[in-house]
Amino acid sequence: MSRPRALALLLGTAVVSAGLGVTALQLRQPRAPAPILVGAVFPLAGSAAPLARQEELGVRIAAELVNADGGINGRPIKLDVRTLESGRDAPRIMKALRDEGAQVVIGAYASDLSIAASAAAADAGLIYWEAGAVADQLTGRGLPMVFRVGASGSNLGTNSASFAATQVAPRLGKQAKGLRLAIVAARDDYATSVADAAAREAIASGAPVVLRATYDLTLPRWPQLMRSLATAHPDVIILASHIPDGIAFRRAMLAAKLKVGALIGSTMAECSPDFAGDLGPDAVGIFASGSEARAAFDRLASAWAREGGPTPGSTPEWTPDSARYGDDEYAIQGPMLSGTAGPTEEGLSGFSAAWALFRHVLPAAADAGELDGSRIAATARSLDLPSGTLPNGAGIRFSSDPDTLGQNLRATAVIWQWQAVRSYTFVWPPSYATGSIAMVPLPR
Repeated sequence: MSRPRALALLLGTAVVSAGLGVTALQLRQPRAPAPILVGAVFPLAGSAAPLARQEELGVRIAAELVNADGGINGRPIKLDVRTLESGRDAPRIMKALRDEGAQVVIGAYASDLSIAASAAAADAGLIYWEAGAVADQLTGRGLPMVFRVGASGSNLGTNSASFAATQVAPRLGKQAKGLRLAIVAARDDYATSVADAAAREAIASGAPVVLRATYDLTLPRWPQLMRSLATAHPDVIILASHIPDGIAFRRAMLAAKLKVGALIGSTMAECSPDFAGDLGPDAVGIFASGSEARAAFDRLASAWAREGGPTPGSTPEWTPDSARYGDDEYAIQGPMLSGTAGPTEEGLSGFSAAWALFRHVLPAAADAGELDGSRIAATARSLDLPSGTLPNGAGIRFSSDPDTLGQNLRATAVIWQWQAVRSYTFVWPPSYATGSIAMVPLPR
């Protein structure tokens, strides 16, 4: 063999050996665990965006905290956040998320979007995990892949009527059977589900419903509605509204000089800083049925502050890129605040729902094998966690009844009362109360 050829052969062997050595070294290095892809759909544009962004931030913080603790069996959660503005877009978005490898989708703040998104997710074979919407229809269709951690419309409506019959009636010198109730609702799925539950509970408690009325969100005709209420002479009005129309309803009451023993906002609208911020003294004395209660959520509060999230007294124009929160006009005082820059109700709702999924469901499902939709659903249905497990004070036990399939039976529901200008307290049930019921009958 000639010297040049031998040298070339030797060099070639060295190169191959070196190449094999690098490959072997690479093979010995552990691969980074594949992330767990979770879809997230919210109306991040349009009129619902300010509050939906807060719910999405709560979800995102939950993922970040779980990842900081090591993820799920070492696998990080990767959120794929999509803007969902219309239910018509839901099938396309769900297909795209499924094709990318997602098994679970969390969303979607607004009830109309959540109903469409959950149906599209179920059609695509995905788990749908609700973070905030309350309409009963979401978990009333018997879809085995749909779950809701927070309160349903039935929870809120039932809570309001039960509170009226057991707490307000005695303070008006009446028994439940002598309490005249009026139930008023916006004409949509969300408010209707709340009002229907309030009516069922009123009947069960023996309190007569002297008027059931609805109004159109576009053209509510407040003067006519106030005349109907005045004719019915209710002791208590249970109102199922959204935020703007809830504010307008109260203003219409005052303009009509309609006085009642109590006004109970049976949706979370009356819990909003916007409600108290816009009405000021006109909100004082009003009750509100909400889904959150006192809880230990120190890690959320710290992360919320780091992210620049708004406080419960923030302006409604808050966005993740703005600093417009904490205006004096909307500075709310209440037991969830404790002098800290704590999360908003939407933020706590999103965080608690995501915490249930990321901390309790997915790790248990991963321990049982591959993370597919059927295993995740079976794991969720098997959970039996007591009240106080979640950051919002709730527990976890999902319904197996076809009429409420996937609804958390241990969701929290409390009654607030605005007892001073932009200052509230929890008044019922006693296990969550931070103050006593006051101002019955309603002063104005």
